[in-house]
Amino acid sequence: MEIFNLENKLEYLDEVAKLEYEEWADNPDDNKQERIEVKKKKICKMFNNKSFCKLILVSNDKLLGFISIFPRDCEEEKELTPWYATMYVKKEYRNKGYSRVLNDAILRKAKSMKFKTIYLKTNLHNYYEKFGAIFIKKLKSGEYLYKFEL
Repeated sequence: MEIFNLENKLEYLDEVAKLEYEEWADNPDDNKQERIEVKKKKICKMFNNKSFCKLILVSNDKLLGFISIFPRDCEEEKELTPWYATMYVKKEYRNKGYSRVLNDAILRKAKSMKFKTIYLKTNLHNYYEKFGAIFIKKLKSGEYLYKFEL
């Protein structure tokens, strides 16, 4: 099992974009393929942003999951940056500790990028604390705002 920066393993881009789209898109059936292509272009364009990173977890050439750092991810808290985002483990690989592997990898990456704090918004309450997240507040959207001190 290995962690890679997606930028260096573009053979996984199609699958990552499709999974990310299916997990988080509003109205996921509308213009699906076209919107996945737009997502792929957006990901590739973001590789040039110093506050962006997308890590993938791979075992035996199979994608298990991914996680990202985004420069922005919350309309309600626009001044906060960067953001811990898109932690995803494929359904067949869940409950095997891979979210911990992804979490640890993205926090190490954020630290190597010289970030002191990274923020997270989520619908999950009492989940990210096990990874060291500190609860800040409940957002107007109903999501929970957390931070990781690096």
